[in-house]
Amino acid sequence: MITAQEVNKPKPIVVGKQLKSFQRNSDVKATIEALKKGEYILISEFYSDGLTLLEEVQKDINLRLRNSSFKEQHSYRAEYQKLSNLVLLEIVDQELNVKKSPSIGWLEKLYPEQDSFLLTFPQVQGMNSAWQWHDKGVSLPVLRNKLKPYYGTYFPTRFEHLILFENFLNHYKGEKKTAIDVGVGCGVLSLQMINHKFQKVFATDINPNAIFGLQEYMGTTKLSRKIELDCANLFGKWEKQTELIVFNPPWLPETRELENMDQAIYYNDTLFEDFFTEAKQRLLPDGQIVLIFSNLAQITKMAKVHPIELELAKGNRFQLESCFKKQVKSASSKTKRDQHWRDLEEVELWVLKHI
Repeated sequence: MITAQEVNKPKPIVVGKQLKSFQRNSDVKATIEALKKGEYILISEFYSDGLTLLEEVQKDINLRLRNSSFKEQHSYRAEYQKLSNLVLLEIVDQELNVKKSPSIGWLEKLYPEQDSFLLTFPQVQGMNSAWQWHDKGVSLPVLRNKLKPYYGTYFPTRFEHLILFENFLNHYKGEKKTAIDVGVGCGVLSLQMINHKFQKVFATDINPNAIFGLQEYMGTTKLSRKIELDCANLFGKWEKQTELIVFNPPWLPETRELENMDQAIYYNDTLFEDFFTEAKQRLLPDGQIVLIFSNLAQITKMAKVHPIELELAKGNRFQLESCFKKQVKSASSKTKRDQHWRDLEEVELWVLKHI
């Protein structure tokens, strides 16, 4: 069992000197220049002042950096992240110490014993968004009930891959005694399997927030007896063979050191080799492996090799039983980013079996 003390959360910022502040009448250009020099800036009056400053930061970056191709967008976001995370807010008694600020339940849940500390403005924005999703719940087309994603847990905002998996389960003819869900995240794939009468799902995730969030979500209901959790990498403590292994891995190769949430988006050089090595030992002779993936890395030129195709080409562990693909919906016309590559993106569901 994961406890509330073990979950990942933003570390309070420690500043050893008096902070410069930004208010409505502050000099915007001088403030941005201070950020470029690596100086912290405290939002001290209204929450909206922070939003204004970050808008000005974006305008400044737009003048300096292109933001059209996928790689250029990556550089743009890195620059924005560097500057925006120097903008700070003070939290006092689990509330933001500025006027007209949102009420964020995570501050009380994650920092119950800290009376006064600093967080970056983007961290607070992330907490605010995460609290809205958690508080209101998330509706997914493949589930009857809303999910309540815990802070710091990845959850899907697009559904094509979930629909592919639902279609697979609708036509699944194998045994339904057990399954293993590697990287359970918010739990949607495990919940889909339970809805399709799997008796037991063993689920893992390296992120303690995902495991703790699912513990809270399931409570002492029947779900808690049908889905068993382990906070661990890949298969964790689940060593018994099973008839179905499900893995929705990250879709992009890593380009830098990963933080907690990044591990749901970017994969390292050894992830797929380690997965297939362990899956070989845990799959029953007539069992199946389902991998949910995408061609995103190939169409954005972030990777030349498709890791599942590479495994099949080796020809010494698994063979392809079937592969289903689904076109991803075009990017919203409201987005400011150039996402022409989305027209070529497909989500993929690969079904493998022993050779």
